[in-house]
Amino acid sequence: MPCACSARLAGAASGCGRPGTSRLRGRSSSVRSGPFMTPSEPTTTLGPPAGVSSGVVQPGPTARAARIAQAQWPLAGALLLMLAVAGGALAPLLSGTDWWWLMAISAVVVLLGSAGLRRAGLPGYLGPLAGFALLVATLTLLFGAGTGWVLVIPTGATLDRFRDLVLSGALSIEQQSTPAEATAGILFLLGVGAGVIAILIDTLAVVLRVPALAGLPILVPLLVPGLVLDAEANLPALVFTAVAYLLLLRVEIRMREAGSTAFPPGRQWVPVAPGGTIVVGSIAIVAAIVASVVMPALPGGGLAGARLGGSLLFANGVSPMINLGQDLRRPDAEPVLHYRTTATRPPYLRMLTLDEFSGRNWTARLAEGDRENTVDDIALPPGLSPEIATSETITTIGIDDLATRWLPAPAPARSVTGLLGFWYWNGVSGSIASPGDTTRGQEYTVTALMLAPTADQLRQAEADYPAGVRNSLELPPQTPALIGDTAREVTAGTESAYDAALALQEYLRGTEFSYDTEAPVEADYDGGGVDVVSTFLEVKSGYCVHFSSAMAVMARSVGIPARIAIGYLPGALSASSSIAGIGRYSVDTHDLHAWTEVYFEGVGWVPFEPTPGRGSVPDYARETSAAAPISEAGQVAPSGAPRPEDAGRQNAAGGVQGAGTLEEDAGGLLRLGLLLVGAIALLLVPAAVRVIRRRLRRRVIVFGPGGAGEAWREVSDTAVDHGVEVRDTETPRELTARLRRLVGTRPGAVGDTDPESVVEALDRLLVAAERSRYARSVGTGDSARTALLAADLDVVLRGIRSGSRWRVRVQAVLLPASLWRQGEQRTEHPAANA
Repeated sequence: MPCACSARLAGAASGCGRPGTSRLRGRSSSVRSGPFMTPSEPTTTLGPPAGVSSGVVQPGPTARAARIAQAQWPLAGALLLMLAVAGGALAPLLSGTDWWWLMAISAVVVLLGSAGLRRAGLPGYLGPLAGFALLVATLTLLFGAGTGWVLVIPTGATLDRFRDLVLSGALSIEQQSTPAEATAGILFLLGVGAGVIAILIDTLAVVLRVPALAGLPILVPLLVPGLVLDAEANLPALVFTAVAYLLLLRVEIRMREAGSTAFPPGRQWVPVAPGGTIVVGSIAIVAAIVASVVMPALPGGGLAGARLGGSLLFANGVSPMINLGQDLRRPDAEPVLHYRTTATRPPYLRMLTLDEFSGRNWTARLAEGDRENTVDDIALPPGLSPEIATSETITTIGIDDLATRWLPAPAPARSVTGLLGFWYWNGVSGSIASPGDTTRGQEYTVTALMLAPTADQLRQAEADYPAGVRNSLELPPQTPALIGDTAREVTAGTESAYDAALALQEYLRGTEFSYDTEAPVEADYDGGGVDVVSTFLEVKSGYCVHFSSAMAVMARSVGIPARIAIGYLPGALSASSSIAGIGRYSVDTHDLHAWTEVYFEGVGWVPFEPTPGRGSVPDYARETSAAAPISEAGQVAPSGAPRPEDAGRQNAAGGVQGAGTLEEDAGGLLRLGLLLVGAIALLLVPAAVRVIRRRLRRRVIVFGPGGAGEAWREVSDTAVDHGVEVRDTETPRELTARLRRLVGTRPGAVGDTDPESVVEALDRLLVAAERSRYARSVGTGDSARTALLAADLDVVLRGIRSGSRWRVRVQAVLLPASLWRQGEQRTEHPAANA
């Protein structure tokens, strides 16, 4: 008598033959590789995927078709689209579009190149290595400056070039304001970042076949703008990226439904669970949007207070000029450092200089560091004439609360002792910096020169500037005409560069201008770029950033080399803490300052003070200017910043942080904590979805019809989660037979559950599943029967877990494979062995 089930299967695996075999030739069996397969288990049984006519024998794919399927071009294209859209979220941080095209090139080479190599027959597990090789070759071609062998294979010189690009890119990021000019170093970092993200998402979506997790690396470019800018999230970028992400999931689902997704040997097509995948993706998208909206509202940031010089891409400290204003606008000043000096006049403490333009904004010249320029012996300023009067000063500095790569020190320094770490001086900018250490907790002594040129010496300086200084005459293209017109009007009739510099200083310190830290923010012209300077000259209200930048730009427009110095004012003298006649000065966040330096041949870079009411005008610059008053002791007049009493200030300088600093530190920790919590929450999304699905099934088992079918689906999914092979044409009895071996070979009873009770419960579930499918409906069943069904399910699930290794159990919880590799529902087939 012919087998009754063959008509129902319509060409699928026959129940009359040996279990697990098929008389149908065509597509191979859909299995998931696992640790519990035995030699007696066949692996070639299968019918066609869903949607393929069961009455037609499907021919096996040709070798060429298999290679095309293995390349997975649609999936690679969806990944490329998602990464390209997510990269656009960085637009508020960078000017122009060159950076986006560079990221796109890196992504195209890695994703499409890897797909092409798979098309040529490359094993899937070598995909990440191939992507890395393609990325390195691309970076060598674009950034190697011809140092690579045949232009694409890196050499030792190429690696040196890459190292310099990384350092220059990090330094440029720290010094530029937003939107930043995409320098070569920044472009290199973006290319590396886009390539690494492309490798990660290709590995997750194609190699590991978990496309839902491919959205995690994409969160990096989406969250960065919210962490850097005090602004709302870029909702259009988030929405478009979310659409691209859902498109990726849809493409992967369609490829599986069509059976076109090719996998390595032993990993065949498995029907998908689109609901779980879409749920995971939707939750990840909502979490990304919420995180990007919440992060900008967190406190923290600024140039001082342990914020400058972060090593992360676009970390806090990305805009020295704007963050300088943020520190000045703090309601309460916080201690930064204290010092004692032998100088007759307390010095300005310079950290860095901004001496060139990147786009339309100021930045520091990215000169290569010289490890031979150790701070124990710093060269004299280039071109310093012996006719210029100098005196040596010794200043001992202790850092209270400042973490930066640049060292606050009197300029020009001749030597520094007592520093921890590696510090070097830069001959171009005159700054002292460290490639990997910060100023936090440092105590050091600086020997410096105090220059005392006369007005006549400066007036007689020649205008034949050396090549290294002529760069400080350059201005961005299309600089607003108002700047040059104002400078020529102010300096009309002057006979030397010195007289012109005095005229510019006097003009900016005149009664037409006012010092105000709030006006630039309210009128939206904060910063120091040339466009901001043009607006400032019209509004005539701003703070030190605007005054110093305006003088430097106007000086350049009339042919005088000029740059901006950023550092600290001398601070306040604590009269009660004098030792051997040397007072103790305390510097706080309100002393953060920017001033202008002008170059004179035979002297070097000479400071000028164009900001009214702040700091002091040097003696050589007081001839025609209304200088700030100087006390008899040589102390700089108060800068206008509120200061505590000496005793309280001395305690603060000794290391007691104020409430503001504690609040900012707490804000930084809160931000980091939320990032970690968010990352952990995203990683737990699959586990949460799996738990919700299990609970919903339990409700159906207890209260709804079809409880036995849902119970068996839960058994099948749990088996898949724990690495058991579940084939798409496998009957419940076939799966039951292998599960019996699983719980029998690795007993490890959980609680009072032993292997025998697990097998008995499994058999009862099998009978209930077959009865619910093939017997007549008997209604919803009584409560006793449903309670027994739920109890048996619990016993079987515990048995599967206890029969698996601990690593498999952890993976089953965190990355349940049934969400995206769920097998065909077993109760859809008749029990061949019944």
